[in-house]
Amino acid sequence: MANMKNKFFLIIIGCFSFFSCIKTYQQENRITVTIEPQRYFASQLADTFFTVETMVPPGTSPETYDPSPVQMTALARSKAYFCIGHIGFEEAWINKLIANHPQVRFFDNSKGVELIETGAHAHGKRHHGKTDPHIWSSPREAQTIVKNMYRALLRIDPGHATVYTKNYRQLTAQIKETDEKIADILKTSSPKAFVIYHPALSYFARDYGLVQYCIENDGKEPSPEQLKDLVETVKNLQIGTVFVQQEFDRKNAEAIARETGCKLVVINPLAYSWNEEMIRIAHALADE
Repeated sequence: MANMKNKFFLIIIGCFSFFSCIKTYQQENRITVTIEPQRYFASQLADTFFTVETMVPPGTSPETYDPSPVQMTALARSKAYFCIGHIGFEEAWINKLIANHPQVRFFDNSKGVELIETGAHAHGKRHHGKTDPHIWSSPREAQTIVKNMYRALLRIDPGHATVYTKNYRQLTAQIKETDEKIADILKTSSPKAFVIYHPALSYFARDYGLVQYCIENDGKEPSPEQLKDLVETVKNLQIGTVFVQQEFDRKNAEAIARETGCKLVVINPLAYSWNEEMIRIAHALADE
């Protein structure tokens, strides 16, 4: 009887060890990122060696999103977390994520990016004190994001360095091609400015010599006076495009478009298909 108990005990220990190995294996093959454009980059770099998951689901705002308990638990299976930088979600949650998941390695994808201030062109006025987090809207800054991811992968999994290096070269070439396409598209037209609800294209505007006018003011709806001033600016500068993102209210953007005759274009700077969306935005501006 004692021998049977000992055998049973050994079987239980063996099963526990087996499932523990599976859990460890899953941790070594999962990376979590904050937003979908990061998943686009990371998936191409990581090849088949890692599953890449996004913390902020499509259609929700990374400025205000709170992770679910299921996501908090799932993060424990990740080998690493790639941060995008200064976005609202990370400012509110990243320290908690780090504290609750000491086994997960955290990497900042914004390291080395030339950052700009939030709302630098909102209603033509400069607002100080915050950093614009939308660095992925710039193909040139996307090169830095990808370089940071590549270096992180080499640290996490140096055994597949050759594959990561090959993928890195291919991805940076693709980003460069996207940059050149956008420049060519905008060269054939003369857009100087555009209106957008949330300032998601600050880096895009900086790269291509455009001015971004924002409907939202520091995360708040515009006052009637601010809305009136913006309408006058649009008319005076003959701005032809008003952008609105799917995760934000459209009523003010629609009102400006009606009042000024601008075309209203729904965009998704948070789309997974990053290069296609950046080129589509450029075409929307060029087709004014």
